[in-house]
Formats: sequence, C-alpha cells, structure tokens
Amino acid sequence: MYSFFNRIMKTVWAGFLGLLIIFFGAGVWSALVAANLSTTPSLPWAVPAMALVLWLMWQYLGGKGWPRSTSLARRLCLRANRVPPPVFGWAALAGVLSVVAFAGFWIVISQLVKMPGNALPDLSRYSLFTVVSMILMGSVAAPLTEEPAFRGYCQVILERNFRGPAAVLISSALFALAHGPTQGFLWPKLLFYFLVGVVFGATAYLTNSILPAIPGHVIGLLTFFTLVWPHDAARRLVWDGGPDPWFWLHVAQTIAFAGLAVWAFLRLKKVCALQESADSRPRDLMPL
Repeated sequence: MYSFFNRIMKTVWAGFLGLLIIFFGAGVWSALVAANLSTTPSLPWAVPAMALVLWLMWQYLGGKGWPRSTSLARRLCLRANRVPPPVFGWAALAGVLSVVAFAGFWIVISQLVKMPGNALPDLSRYSLFTVVSMILMGSVAAPLTEEPAFRGYCQVILERNFRGPAAVLISSALFALAHGPTQGFLWPKLLFYFLVGVVFGATAYLTNSILPAIPGHVIGLLTFFTLVWPHDAARRLVWDGGPDPWFWLHVAQTIAFAGLAVWAFLRLKKVCALQESADSRPRDLMPL
C-alpha cells in the first residue's frame, strides 16, 4: 500500500514539475510577444529576450545557481547528455520521419472528427521580418521548454519509480493533458499529443538524453505552424462529401512514414545497445 501511494505521489510531483517548467516558458514567451507586438511590432525584440530567458532557464535546470545542494539533482533531471553521432543521427531521423507521419495523421483525423483547428494568431498586420522571427523563435522555444519539462524532469523522476516503457506512457499522458488548456480537451487532440509524447519520450529513454529529440521537435513545429495548422479551417469532413484523393494521399503518408519511423526506432534501439555494450567493456579489452 505504501509503495503504491509513494508512486502516486511521485507521479504527481513529476507532473507538477513538468507543468511548472512548461507554463513558465510558455507564459514568458506569450507575455514577451504581446508586449512586443503592442509597442514596437516592426522590431521583434522578444526573440533575443526569449533566447536569453531560455539560456538562463537551461543553466538553472542544468544545475547552475542556488541552491547548490540541488545542483546535481537538477543536472541529472535535465538529462541534457551528449550522445555519440550515430545515436544522435538515428534519433533525429526517427524524429523527422515521425513528424511527417504526424502531419498526415493530423490532417486525416481532422477530416474524420469534427473539431476546431489549432488557432494561430493573426500576424498579417506585421512585417515579414517580424512574422518569420516570431515563428522561428516559437518553434525553438517550445521544444527547449517541453523537452526539459517532460522528457527531462518529469520522465526522469518517473523512470526511477516505474519501468521505462511505463514512465514513457505516463509522461506522454501528462504531456497531452498539459496541452488541454490551450488546445482543448478533445480526444483527437489528446491522442495526437500523447503519441507525440511517446515518440519523444521513447527517444529520451533510449538515448538517455533530451538532446536528440530537439531537432525533430523544432522541425515538427515549423511544419505545423507553416503547412498544417493554417489550413485547418478550410478542411471539410469526409462525411460531408466523401474523401477526395488528397485524403487518401495523407492516409498513405501516415501509414508509410509511421512504418519508416518504427524501423528507425528499431535501428536506434540496436545502435544504443551496441554503444552501451561498448561503453561497458573493460578498458583492456577495448581496441587501441
């Protein structure tokens, strides 16, 4: 009974830390954007300001600053460990293939289930320089906040109390729920963000680092900000007029790239196992 209660409390604590980090990053960025666009919209000063905030946040989460007594714990929870190039390469490839599959999945599910699209702010009144700068920083700020929050602090704590796959699933569920206040608590969206969490959570678990998931996360947000979400309002349900060729193309895209992503993850798992085996060999058995 005590063990079960302790796990529940650890899960609550892990979720709280993840939410605290993600809401801090998202809150600061939203406030900076609002202040920037209402004062000097032609000069996107919110971008370098947010870059500084992210740097300071990573420094603190990685063990810098007060209190020194928690420095090691913070560094371990951040899990920003360097990984060998082959591991990073396969992890990045798995992430990018997953992004293409997720793009197709979002388009398909939005034509099967009636739901409001992801609302994007109207930036048509602002200069191209401002818009591009904001989109780029938004695509970077979210991964640099969400990866430390959920694949770092949250999942690391969970992995100490659950088996790895269970920790990935729990952190992914918390990650999906964290998007509810802004994206809506609709099952298609919750399922989408849960699957995204599984992909990035599995990457962090296999590589023992949050770094390899960041490129795919950034590319994913750029893709959705520019190519997917702006067209949500124009999509119609297949039940209203039947599926068109584009619908079936996106179904094929989802299936094909999901299969390729699974293949890449299997390769990543094998490469990680070989790397771990090589790292654990006695020094006198290693080749000169």
